[in-house]
Amino acid sequence: MAALFSCQLHTLRGTIHSPEARKDYELCICKCNSLLSKRESNRGKLCSAAVLTQSKLRCTEESQKCDCTREFWKRTGLYCRAVGSQRAHLSSIGKRFQLDDVIEAQQFDRDTLSAIFEVADQMENVEKNLPRSQILKGYIMATLFYEPSTRTRLSFESAMKRLGGEVLTTENAREFSSAAKGETLEDSIRIVEGYSDIIVMRHFESGAARRAAAAAKIPVINAGDGPGQHPTQALLDVYTINREIGKLDGITVGLVGDLANGRTVRSLAYLLAKYDNVKIYFVSPDVVKMKDDIKDYLSSKNVKWEESADLMDVASQCDVVYQTRIQRERFGERIDLYKEARGRYIVNRNVLSVMKENAVILHPLPRLDEITLDVDEDPRAAYFRQAKNGLYIRMALLKLLLLGW
Repeated sequence: MAALFSCQLHTLRGTIHSPEARKDYELCICKCNSLLSKRESNRGKLCSAAVLTQSKLRCTEESQKCDCTREFWKRTGLYCRAVGSQRAHLSSIGKRFQLDDVIEAQQFDRDTLSAIFEVADQMENVEKNLPRSQILKGYIMATLFYEPSTRTRLSFESAMKRLGGEVLTTENAREFSSAAKGETLEDSIRIVEGYSDIIVMRHFESGAARRAAAAAKIPVINAGDGPGQHPTQALLDVYTINREIGKLDGITVGLVGDLANGRTVRSLAYLLAKYDNVKIYFVSPDVVKMKDDIKDYLSSKNVKWEESADLMDVASQCDVVYQTRIQRERFGERIDLYKEARGRYIVNRNVLSVMKENAVILHPLPRLDEITLDVDEDPRAAYFRQAKNGLYIRMALLKLLLLGW
């Protein structure tokens, strides 16, 4: 009598039992949504007869002999085929991404950054080629934004759709969600995770992303938490610097503008500290100077930094001038302080005239008047290329968090 074996997967959606298969064939299962879930108990558990592969497999004529029918894999989302081997073995579905969530820049080391950038390079090719990739088909991303956003929200949504996934979105969750009724952030996250496979969240409070990640059983990406951090922006910033300058070690960077409230410059400073022989200049009005926690962190990592009031002098020495907007929304009722800070440091043609020929100007955008429009024509103005790079970085992160390497 022919021996039979069966296989089951314990997933976020419950236990899935595969049909029995004859000993002549191994069961091949790939890309189950929960194989790379946050909780160890939810990762794939397979019998010794299962063979995991990294790419989706179409049912072949050979697979028709398997008791796993087309109806089964259409219903469950699992792709299977039978292969002619009498000895079963277990292979890898692809190395798991090191992080369960993306919350802060300190999570990344140099090797991980380099590897993410390689995946981002691949994503550029994916974005440019037709037909569209379907590697995230069946996955749903929820964008939960408690603050306004254009680039971050739309780039994440574009990234998900270009990889074949679907999107649930709320643009102003602070007013148009149950938060307006007093629902806690943790409860909102627990509800949203029931509808999606990954959450991208922007919040007005520093530390909110960490709270969300603690409450969620699916990956959470911090898309900006008040004056705290914006790690995916920092990733695309460093990626852009590397593409534009050709290196990350031994560079000089000028951070200009609202450094006290700028989550982008805080996150960027953390990432720049991963590289060797980096020097950072802080150029800002006194009311929005860089906070001591970042300065202390840089000092602890032996990163040279210096405060300056002279943008022209700094621009002449820098490989990167990273301009930021004075953020009206962070001043509350202190309009007088906002007016005092705004317009103090503007990148214009005069600044361009002292910059190095191979230097670049970056800006997380949106801009007001801190970079004049005539600067856009200069090839060193890289901020629109920088924004496009955000798509590739976010495609890479979605792929890595949901499918692994």
